[in-house]
This record gives sequence, C-alpha cells and structure tokens, in this order.
Amino acid sequence: MKQFLNGVVQWKTSTCLIFTASMFIYLTMSLLFDNSQVSTALLWTLFWVCAAAALLQGVCFSTWIFKKMRYTWRSLLFVALFLPALTLAAWKGRWFPVEKAEAWITFVGIFFLIFIAMTIGFDVYFRITGRKYDGLMGQYRKQTEDRESP
Repeated sequence: MKQFLNGVVQWKTSTCLIFTASMFIYLTMSLLFDNSQVSTALLWTLFWVCAAAALLQGVCFSTWIFKKMRYTWRSLLFVALFLPALTLAAWKGRWFPVEKAEAWITFVGIFFLIFIAMTIGFDVYFRITGRKYDGLMGQYRKQTEDRESP
C-alpha cells in the first residue's frame, strides 16, 4: 500500500510539473501570436494530457510494471501509448483545424521533433551524470586505497 501511495504522489507531482511547463508554453505562444483569450477547453485538455503523460512516464520509465526493459524499448512504448492519447486530445479539444491534413502532419512532426530533442537531452544528462558519479567513485577508491596503504 505504501508503494502505491508513493506512486500516486510521484504521479501527482509529475502531472503538476508537466502542466506548469505546458502552461508556460501556452502562455508564450499566446503572447507570440497575440492571443489574449484563454480557452478553458484547451486548458482542460492540456491538464488531462499532462496527467496521462505523467502516468505513462511512470509506466514506461520506472519499474512499476516493467522490471527489466531497455531504455530504447521503453521510449518506443511511451511513443506508442502517448501519441494516440495526445492525438485524441488534439482532435477532441480542436487544438488546430482538424479537417486539414497539413495540420495533422505538422502536429505529428512537432511531436516527433520534441520527442527526439527530449531523448537527446536526457541522454546527454545521463551521460554527464554518469561521468560525474564515475569521477566521484574514482575519488572514493583513491581515498580508500590511500588510507589502506602504509
């Protein structure tokens, strides 16, 4: 039960962080495109998409369900689950003219560009963090060896 409640807290925290980032992007785009009205329908679809994204991140990138799975497969699973959810929200929320094929092509293209950029960003972050911890481990081993040698 404790693990479930911890998972719920993690999901709620992730949802809040993703929603805050989405709102920042929405407000920035509204400013750039001189849109002074806020659509409550869009805000609700953004919220539900953020909640779904946080849940799918937990499912795909943690050990909640999949104990041992390569990061590549986790990423592909996330795309396979999140893109349809995002597409449904875009269609139901009428985020853009849904009857135009060009708009859908742009939507999917932007999705994959953001996904690729975030994947590269996380890869760089993990490499830098890994090197940092490798360096700290090397320092620790050197200190341990210095203490043990007479």
